[in-house]
Amino acid sequence: MILTDVEKAILDGKEGTLKQKALEFIVRYAKVLDAEKLCKVTKAHLFAGAHGYLRTVQRDVDNTISLMHFCSEETLPIKNIACYSQTDSGPMDPDQWEILGFTQEESRENQEYLDRYLRAGIHLVGSCIPYMLGFIPTRGEHYVSTESHAIIFMNSLWGACGNADGIEAAFCSAVSGRTPLWGNHIMDNRKGNILFHIESKPQTISDWDLVGFTVGKKIPSFSIPVLNGSFELPDSERMRSSFASMATTGGIELCHIVGLTPEAITLSDAFGGTVPKDAITITEKDISEAQDFLCSGNLGKIQFVSLGCPHYSIEQIKKVADFLSNKKVHEEVELQIWTAAPIKSIADKCGYTSIIFKAGGKLVCGSCPILTNKWPRNASGIAFDSVKQANYMKPRTGSTNLYYGSMEKCLEAAINGEWD
Repeated sequence: MILTDVEKAILDGKEGTLKQKALEFIVRYAKVLDAEKLCKVTKAHLFAGAHGYLRTVQRDVDNTISLMHFCSEETLPIKNIACYSQTDSGPMDPDQWEILGFTQEESRENQEYLDRYLRAGIHLVGSCIPYMLGFIPTRGEHYVSTESHAIIFMNSLWGACGNADGIEAAFCSAVSGRTPLWGNHIMDNRKGNILFHIESKPQTISDWDLVGFTVGKKIPSFSIPVLNGSFELPDSERMRSSFASMATTGGIELCHIVGLTPEAITLSDAFGGTVPKDAITITEKDISEAQDFLCSGNLGKIQFVSLGCPHYSIEQIKKVADFLSNKKVHEEVELQIWTAAPIKSIADKCGYTSIIFKAGGKLVCGSCPILTNKWPRNASGIAFDSVKQANYMKPRTGSTNLYYGSMEKCLEAAINGEWD
């Protein structure tokens, strides 16, 4: 590999053992990828907190971080993060853990991890929507993230450069300030190669959510889709839902939308003058089949409704509050609305939180049902307004009816206590 003098000095241990171990990992990773060089990382979005997978090693917090984040048997307290960093969603709401069913011991353990990250210089944002909370890499800027849909969003909408590297690589990049110059970090690799004709006419957030799901289902592995059609160009709310479901089903890291994203002003721009490997059409029938796959045909009672994956914006929270004003959630239904703590702070000031609480709902932060794993196992029906949540939850529900629909459809079900 071709390393700079700075990188060689880090590997020689001149900037400390932790940074040395982190860069050793990145160099090994680069060699596996056949990357000749590294590139400088300026931002890192990290999967942080007392997540369940960490308990497999049965060690104290500092030793667990060393082993699971930096692959080191030697205890190396995390410190001196090399770039601007935020935490991704965690296993619970750090402030409202009790109402979600966590114990005080579980909360204490989670806070121990967060304290370590904070001391290292990582901002405790705790959200899957970093791009709405100050994490804004510009075109050509290199970053790392552990949130699949955020990678698509920032790569596609801003032309920023990131790969879906994984938890350990992201932490090692944050500490060493480097990542392999590979994949989406190289501009020539970012050209589209599969054309999608969108014949359906997506308008709502749910429409775009289902488009993303369908694109992910149909696309070949390691492909970059280009969406084209006579549809109205989506706003950021629609794109982030669509990208979330795309990442769920297709492992996509970059998506061009002709006439909208900066590397696809024209169809020719999107493909960089090359011919697409394939052309796939998305019809209304495809969208209907996706809806049927995600939503049980057995209508019935509901005990759990979750909204907000990706985490809700302040405008979405306002719409929930407006819908629930002077209404009551059914006494047998748990309604959770998920957002980021900075956005909840705005909702508190605007009075939206109190309206939701008065109606019987919970505005919670920093996680989601997939990560908390606290959804009711004995429920006869659970509902989501997110394709990502519904698709991930589908194999786990057993005899429980799983429902997917729009925000309004889910809120109606929460009030009525049944999916109609």
